[in-house]
Amino acid sequence: MSATVLLVVLIVLLLAVVPAWPYSRAWGYAPSDILGVIVAVLLVLLVMGRL
Repeated sequence: MSATVLLVVLIVLLLAVVPAWPYSRAWGYAPSDILGVIVAVLLVLLVMGRL
């Protein structure tokens, strides 16, 4: 159940990172940096066996 929720959240974040809308172009790299941190934490948890 929690893996499904995490997958959905990651997909939504991936869609949010794409600078397809004019107002989101000024955000810079902040959304992709946040997504990278989340993916790194999830990978560490996966390797440690806590996920």
